[in-house]
Amino acid sequence: MGLSGGLFRLTAGGNQTSILEFLLWGLSERPEQQRILFLLFLCMYVVTVAGNLLIVLAIGTDARLHTPMYFFLASLSCADILFTSTTVPKALVNIQTQSRSISYAGCLVQLYFFLTFGDMDIFLLATMAYDRYMAICHPLHYKIVMSRQRCTLLVTACWVLTSLVAMTHTFLIFRLSFCSKKIIPDFFCDLGPLMKVSCSDTQVNELVLLFLGGAVILIPFILILVSYIHIVSAILRVPSAQGRHKAFSTCGSHLAVVALFFGTVIRAYLFMYTVVTPMLNPFIYSLRNKDMKCALARCLRGKVFFSLGQ
Repeated sequence: MGLSGGLFRLTAGGNQTSILEFLLWGLSERPEQQRILFLLFLCMYVVTVAGNLLIVLAIGTDARLHTPMYFFLASLSCADILFTSTTVPKALVNIQTQSRSISYAGCLVQLYFFLTFGDMDIFLLATMAYDRYMAICHPLHYKIVMSRQRCTLLVTACWVLTSLVAMTHTFLIFRLSFCSKKIIPDFFCDLGPLMKVSCSDTQVNELVLLFLGGAVILIPFILILVSYIHIVSAILRVPSAQGRHKAFSTCGSHLAVVALFFGTVIRAYLFMYTVVTPMLNPFIYSLRNKDMKCALARCLRGKVFFSLGQ
């Protein structure tokens, strides 16, 4: 698809021709594989959205699940739905229409929401680790510290921080110039590929990505690690094996998701990070949690009763 004209914007150096669209070449070029890819992406997307929506529905309709742990889990499920919806529907449209293009504006919008919801997952996992730390290490103060207002404040803070981080990266990309049609070797717009195809100096972008991006991953990871060091230490002091098992079982699902998330952040496994992890989260939490199993069973049987009390 050729460009009939350029998109002009005024920069410090004068008028420069900027790109009108990008081409997403992250998927297979073989026509015989397009149908398989479309069905694979569609099935995974449907499972992701349906599974996470079911988690949110079960938590919202069962008064016994109106606790901080499940409130954070519902927030994580919402973030996963939005995270996957940022990239997969566009990939499905491109496969179906046999077009790989995405507009300049669409690419920046996708980048912003991809960063926001991706970072939201990391921040929520750290918040959930803090919640488990308080529940196991300070059970007598748990209800006071993890009040509904405090939980709402924590989730709101996560949204605000991730939005600011995403806005910073997106604004820095917006300042770059793209001199001609560019090919992005991914099925969505990401920071690294966009910087590579720019014809501007990206040194500032790279430094911000190194320090700010590194902090977004490293700080929550350290918080999770410190929380679990205290949690394991507290569990080991429990005298009975049954008590230790009960205490650890409340953390098993969270640990599984943390391991899956941070284990697939590596670039080589970006497909799993953007598609597979959000799809598996509801299964990990529901299959390893007795209360969630019961709530999901009631939802599937149609026995749903909305309750506003916690």
